[in-house]
Amino acid sequence: MNAQQNTIEPAETRSINPKVFTMWLFIVSIIMLFAAFTSAYLVRKAEGNWVEFEMPSLFSYSTGVLILSSLSMHYSLLAAKKDQFNALRISISITFVLGLLFLVMQFYGWIQLVEMNVFFVGNPSGSFVYVLSGLHGLHLVSGLIVLIFALVAAFRLKINAKQLTQIKICATYWHFLDALWLYLFVFLLINN
Repeated sequence: MNAQQNTIEPAETRSINPKVFTMWLFIVSIIMLFAAFTSAYLVRKAEGNWVEFEMPSLFSYSTGVLILSSLSMHYSLLAAKKDQFNALRISISITFVLGLLFLVMQFYGWIQLVEMNVFFVGNPSGSFVYVLSGLHGLHLVSGLIVLIFALVAAFRLKINAKQLTQIKICATYWHFLDALWLYLFVFLLINN
């Protein structure tokens, strides 16, 4: 028997970029965190002593702003794939500004809650709204930091059609944060 005939070639190993893997681990941990909080919300609501109130109108408007930011983030990825560097920089900048606007609107949404006599302490339903929106806002700040790094890389021409990993990570994380807020907003509207 020939030695070459008995040799089995090892299967090609698949690998994932360590930064992409880290992002997905982070996303999974955020999903688990918010799943725990929304589950706790439902359990606590079932116990009673729950004051119902309308969600602040600014939360609706801020949701629209976040959807627009997702569109501009998607355009950033398309621009990078086509090496449209000015469009890439502009669309990342627009996404960043819309993200900041979302946070400002959320803050003013909290002010609307206070005007409706819904405070962080005293009523569990109000507390959950502050915690859920606040934690999402904190994660959105991390998304803004990721956007800043992407913007700097775009100005240095380190994001282009041949180097898409950074903008793909940025876009995936940003779209995740947008989807997370949509989930939370609809959850709070239905269960409040």
